[in-house]
Amino acid sequence: MKSDVVFKRAYNDSLDLIAELGVGAALPSENALGARLGVSRTTVRKVLAALADKGAVSGAPRQRRVRAVVQPTQRFPDAETVPLGAQVERRFMEWMLRDNACPGTAVNELELARQLGTATTSIREFLNRFQRFGLIEKRPNAGWILKGFTSDFALELFEIRELFELRSARAFAKLPPASPLWRQIEALREEHLRLLDEIEQRFHDFSDLDNRFHRLINAALPNRFVEDFYEIIAMIFHYHYQWNKQDERQRNEVAIREHLAYIDALTSRDVTRVEAACRTHLASAKETLIRSTAGPAAVPPQRGRRRRRAGVTPA
Repeated sequence: MKSDVVFKRAYNDSLDLIAELGVGAALPSENALGARLGVSRTTVRKVLAALADKGAVSGAPRQRRVRAVVQPTQRFPDAETVPLGAQVERRFMEWMLRDNACPGTAVNELELARQLGTATTSIREFLNRFQRFGLIEKRPNAGWILKGFTSDFALELFEIRELFELRSARAFAKLPPASPLWRQIEALREEHLRLLDEIEQRFHDFSDLDNRFHRLINAALPNRFVEDFYEIIAMIFHYHYQWNKQDERQRNEVAIREHLAYIDALTSRDVTRVEAACRTHLASAKETLIRSTAGPAAVPPQRGRRRRRAGVTPA
């Protein structure tokens, strides 16, 4: 299943590449393609075979050229290029954000699995990742319970996030011009501008964009331990703090503008400017996070109050 997701994502990315190169252009070597698509040579060969079957490329292994541009309708659907774990995370986070989930909310594995169309083991795997941080608690014969977090917890987490992101932002500014991350950051810039134009109706959509933006920056310096820890960072910074709904639209607009300044700094390749934009944005995120721990989200539910039992509300 995982290999299929990797292949499908790489195949879709390869369609963007051949469209960019144009008919008649020579394809990069298998090693270069693997680096650009972020996959192994085995997957590259599988992608090339699929492209050849579609009539998109032709020629011997070291002399492949673009023969035709594949139509967008022949791409794999986005849902098939996202790993199951990421789908579960996204839907769960969207439910927390949009359904105002609060500390004390009960989470039922069976209901979540039924709504997501996946096995309860996938749901349990996802929830287990956060249990060790004290944000979700497994209670005997009572399922899972969402818990709040303290200012001290938030500050400790923020220190780690700042270390990770400053390191990655510096590396991003030094990426070679051919890196696919530059195209991706430009695409995210356009998404930010569109969301800014429609902020009144779509301010809730910022969380997903925020998550993808910061993950892309961290992708400049891949580290499996950073990627694993970023799961908990995403839960807090992109969803949990938004349980405090006060001034949410205004806060999201400010954050979008900070992202745009951050993107401009990255594309300037000026490391000093990048560090300044990164620190400015993270300082705002820290302030928002600390404020949220003093709001309703940080207060445990009163005894006797009926807890909500939750699955995931479709986005």
